[in-house]
Amino acid sequence: MSAPTPDRRLTLMRDGVADVRLEGLVAAQRFAAATPMQASAPIAALRKAPAPDAEQEDQLVFGERFDVLFEVDGFAFGQARRDGYVGYVPSDALSAPVLAPTHRVSAIRTYAFSQPDIKSAIVGLYSLNALLTVEAREGRFVKVARSGWFIETHLTPIGRGEADWVAVAERFLGAPYQWGGRESLGLDCSGIVQQALAACNRACPRDTDLQRAFFPEVAASERRRGDLVFWKGHVAILLDAETILHANAHHMMVAIEPLDEAIARIEAAGVGAPLGYRRV
Repeated sequence: MSAPTPDRRLTLMRDGVADVRLEGLVAAQRFAAATPMQASAPIAALRKAPAPDAEQEDQLVFGERFDVLFEVDGFAFGQARRDGYVGYVPSDALSAPVLAPTHRVSAIRTYAFSQPDIKSAIVGLYSLNALLTVEAREGRFVKVARSGWFIETHLTPIGRGEADWVAVAERFLGAPYQWGGRESLGLDCSGIVQQALAACNRACPRDTDLQRAFFPEVAASERRRGDLVFWKGHVAILLDAETILHANAHHMMVAIEPLDEAIARIEAAGVGAPLGYRRV
């Protein structure tokens, strides 16, 4: 019996080069040790190929770990520690050494300023769950390594999570739909699920098929708030047994709608009926 084909999305291997930890498990021309780095841009696109116009499959949020296997044409190929997703990230969006985070952004989004003053120049716009290393305080501001000054009330210490992940997801209502997005200014159907759960210190895979395999099945008759409903290539969050919230390409935004209307529309588009429900 032949070995199963490794999942391209989750296997740190490309162009004949593989992570040394995969030696004996995959065939490669050579094996190399990955270099730990982390995102130092507010948001960094993780692309399918080393080109600025290549498909975005995911994003790194500021401070997230990324193990770099090699670099090519200004891109670093590596693997996100958050969920194991692999791809190409602009090299200038990454920094080393890795800094241990002390806080995360708990506001849906917040600015960093060049000085502890709201009238100073803006350094960047940072999304929910950005991981920050605080190195100084002045008044209501904190200074973050590799960034600027943040309003401290928009942050929360690492380890302190939200209680209601669905309420977190509802805060994204109206955010534009963005394929591969995880940022507050644009995200996709599985990205909103992953980000809302991350705010509650809960792990979640990146893609819909992985999420469907990760969470336990629940009968349609037992569905409730906080369950997930899956279609082929799509997922939505139940706000109650009859209403869903989802980032979707029909509305091109995070929207709320009746479940039965979504089922009818998606089936009419040729996608088919729901594949089932999962309990988070």
